[in-house]
Amino acid sequence: MAAGGFCLCSLVRLLCSLFIPGLFLSGALCLCLVVVLWGIRLWLQQRKNQLASTGKDGKRQLVVAFFHPYCNAGGGGERVLWCAIRALQKKYKDAIYVVYTGDKDVTGEQIVESAFRRFNIKLTHPVKFVFLEKRYLVEASLYPHFTLLGQSLGSVLLGWEALMKCVPDVYIDSMGYAFTLPLFKYLGSCRVGCYVHYPTISTDMLSVVRSQNARFNNAAFITRNPLLSKLKLVYYYLFAFVYGLVGSRSDVIMVNSSWTLKHILSLWRAGACTSVVYPPCDVQTFLDIPLHEEKSTTEYFIVSLGQFRPEKDHPLQIRAFAKFLEKTALGQQSLPKLILIGGCRNQQDEQRVNRLKKLCEELGVDKKVEFKVNIPFEELKKYLADAIIGLHTMWNEHFGIGIVECMAAGTIILAHNSGGPKLDIVVPYEGHITGFLAENEDDYSETIAQILSLSSEKRLEIRQNARQSVNRFADQEFEVAFLLSVEQLFK
Repeated sequence: MAAGGFCLCSLVRLLCSLFIPGLFLSGALCLCLVVVLWGIRLWLQQRKNQLASTGKDGKRQLVVAFFHPYCNAGGGGERVLWCAIRALQKKYKDAIYVVYTGDKDVTGEQIVESAFRRFNIKLTHPVKFVFLEKRYLVEASLYPHFTLLGQSLGSVLLGWEALMKCVPDVYIDSMGYAFTLPLFKYLGSCRVGCYVHYPTISTDMLSVVRSQNARFNNAAFITRNPLLSKLKLVYYYLFAFVYGLVGSRSDVIMVNSSWTLKHILSLWRAGACTSVVYPPCDVQTFLDIPLHEEKSTTEYFIVSLGQFRPEKDHPLQIRAFAKFLEKTALGQQSLPKLILIGGCRNQQDEQRVNRLKKLCEELGVDKKVEFKVNIPFEELKKYLADAIIGLHTMWNEHFGIGIVECMAAGTIILAHNSGGPKLDIVVPYEGHITGFLAENEDDYSETIAQILSLSSEKRLEIRQNARQSVNRFADQEFEVAFLLSVEQLFK
């Protein structure tokens, strides 16, 4: 007993003797880290001053940089990028505009031309492109496990490469890489802003893991194991906490919908500098399409518009369409055709399209489904003009530019009963219906049949209501709201 007490006392004395030196060592290491970071900050400021350009009035030109590694992807996020730059160029004509991109396989001129071809957006002044070598660090395929953490840490390294190549005065993350915000704010001495299309993690994602539901980001083998589900929930909560810390460092926060606003306010807790800026939709171009009493009578088209990403849930569209065809009377002569229109960003997206084609073959609908990948804007417009139904199946879609474009073009929209479509877009206009919502294969299949069974007069009424409701998402409305939000970054 005495020996045990002696050992315990010796252990306590040893720990006490190590505590003070350990405390000093920790303090010294922290001090060294602060000195190193401060030195890097001063070096970057000096480098920025050395490379600064002067305008016609002799004053130093402001450098405004957008972090958008996939600026040539051709999706709704890219439309926001080019409309934002166009709006800023109109107001702040003397500034230099930079886009950090990982699209090394094309030139800057080709990127600008692609923006015009796909979105009908023409910039008023040149843009400087900073091509990044390490974009692979934010590819989901690089992190089969702990994908959110891997991509976020990878974005910091990619952001560091961007900062080394160009130190801006104003930094705007337009693609959702919140972990780059503190890097540019504290080391780059930049005023920072962000446009959030979709939170990296949301309270809905936490609830999916908590309830052990299988989704594209929650594998079935995890849902079947209570221990793994609990461990993943802890990981998600810790990540959400850190995500909130880095995101709240932004001086200006713009979100694209009421759904995104709710989650960002919950996670970032920075309501004073957060506002909703609906993404720009080229509604006028689609509103110019004549709205006839009935569309093509020889063949019905159902059009899906969206990038070929896993969260868009194209398999649900194909399965629902196959179920609709299965239930449709065999004697009906004009069965509709499903046209899937979208952009492919990389090899993974192309492989996903191939898997979707195989699914069509397995379900026996390959003759009734067509894929249109990275098509020009004019061709896209033609398909929307000929379509009866616009189909969208993403669960908790943050906004849905493609949905707005379908409605403006005169299609009857059928979207998922969640997220932005439910809260902001497919809502009654002056008390009248503007479209339809569904949740699963049966819902979608039955609603497709319901829409096609409506009289041409009733369909025309819904299309007219939808068209009138989308004017609030026009490019001009975006420019006004965007410029008002970012104004403090230019003071």
